[in-house]
Formats: sequence, structure tokens, C-alpha cells
Amino acid sequence: MVTAALSPSRAGDFMQCPLLYRFRVVDRLPEPPSAAAVRGTFVHSVLENVFDLPAHRRRPDDAVGLMEQTWADLVAERPEVLEVLRADGSGATALDAVDGDADRASTGAAVQPTPEELAAWMADAEALVRRWFTLEDPSVLEPAERELYVEVPVDRGGERGELVLRGYVDRLDVAPADGALRVVDYKTGRAPSELFQAKALFQMKFYALAIWRLRGRVPALLQLVYLKDGTVLRHVPTQEELLATERKVVALYDAIERAAELGDWRPNRSRLCDWCSFQSICPAWGGTPPPLPGNARDRATDEAVTGDADTAD
Repeated sequence: MVTAALSPSRAGDFMQCPLLYRFRVVDRLPEPPSAAAVRGTFVHSVLENVFDLPAHRRRPDDAVGLMEQTWADLVAERPEVLEVLRADGSGATALDAVDGDADRASTGAAVQPTPEELAAWMADAEALVRRWFTLEDPSVLEPAERELYVEVPVDRGGERGELVLRGYVDRLDVAPADGALRVVDYKTGRAPSELFQAKALFQMKFYALAIWRLRGRVPALLQLVYLKDGTVLRHVPTQEELLATERKVVALYDAIERAAELGDWRPNRSRLCDWCSFQSICPAWGGTPPPLPGNARDRATDEAVTGDADTAD
């Protein structure tokens, strides 16, 4: 029976801001739909579907041809994604938060995009899909795994038992010549500055650690593909690095348990606050958080939530 689990998303939340972790995991406050998240899910799906085509048809126009059906499938599964397709005035990018306009909101129906908004959204996504082909050639790639779900226990030491690591790897390539492993992750945003690269690499090392423990081989290369600006960030991990990552993940979970026991969820003010949904209730910005729920300690370490992995991570 799993009693402790952690995904890279929840680990990242706690590292970024313990109070953000609390709002998402303990309070479980609703967040407005994120245009960036929807775009990421959509483009990830298109790129994954490209590999269902025969190699000679893995071309930019063929990938764009997959977009209509991929979008239809996404909307059928998650109708709420339509609500984020609102133009920001430039007609190029959808808003992260849906305000709605008076005419459409007054009907009480879900906010629907206009044809112009949908076209702008698709044009933006198409540019990301096409840029991928300038960075990689899928016609010569045969991924061993796509959207690979990983779940692996690591020892917490002493009598604390195991911590289960969970996540989704966008793509795992295996070299036919020597079996070398390459872990690939797609990002629909821009490459981070050096100041924020550590967060992105932590996620990749998290995946590499899980794959190493599962397959008994340290990945030869970690590759982050940033589609917005066409940057590819590569890193060669070492066994020592992955052991350090394992210690860090265990220490993070220990810190989460301590915060839960003490009810101490401190905000960490940073530039990332500009994108936080909870700024209005954050004490670092003059807000007041809601009272902690009575079962806050149990919620903070509920493995179904702390280990919840997102395919768009």
C-alpha cells in the first residue's frame, strides 16, 4: 500500500512556494483555466500523434493536418478548454484567465470562442508545431515510449518506508546501436534564463532518476525542447547527480511533512508571483488565506494528490 508519493509538479510547487503547495494540495482551491496549460496539452498531443504516421509522412504539413482531429478529441474529453480561447486584444494569444464579455456571460452558458479567436489560437499552436520540425526530424526517430508513465519507489531511510515517484515522460528514445537512453520533454513556452534553468532540469533529473531505477541504466541525455523560441536545452546526467536528486526529493517530502505537522506554509515572494492564481489571498501581497481545513495534515500528504502526475508537466 502506497502511503507517500510525489510528482515533479507537486515537488516544484513546494520548492517554488510552500504556500502555493498548501493552496493546491491542502485547500484544493479551484484555479482559473490556464491557456498555457491547454496549449501545452494540445501541442503535446499533436506531436505524440505524429509518430503514429509512417516515417515518410512525418512532415510539417502532415502534422498540421492532425491538429483538427486532435483538437476535436481534446474538446470532447474536456469541454472546458473552450473557455480559455479568448483573444487578448492582439488576436494572437489567448488569455490565461477567462473574464467573459457581458453578452455571452449573461446567457449563463460556458464562454465559447468566436471563429476568429479559435483561428488565432490554432495559428499560434501551428507555429509551435512547425517550429518543432526545425529542431528535430521525426522521420528518423522511432521513440521507444511516448507519454511514458513512471512509478518507482525510493528508500526514505530508517523506518520512514518508501516514497513513490510518479510522472509522465513525453518521449524516451533508445539508441539502436548501444541502447543509450534519451529523455525528451516538450515545452511550449520559451527557454528559461539561467536563473530558472535549475527548475526545468530538476524535473528532467526527476524523470531520469525514475527511469534509472526502473531500467537499471542512467539516461545518456536529457533534452528539453522549447517550441516558443526554438531552443533545445541538453544535459548529460551522472549517477552522482541522480543520487543527489534522490536525496533532494526525499528531503523535499520530509519538509512537506514538517510543514503539515506544524501548519507552517510560508509564502515565497518571487517573480513567479505574477503568474500565481492565488495572489489576492497571499499574505505576501496583503491578502488573507482561508483557515486551514481540519484535516489539513492528512490532506498535505494524501498520496493521490501529492503524487498526481500531469501529462503536460
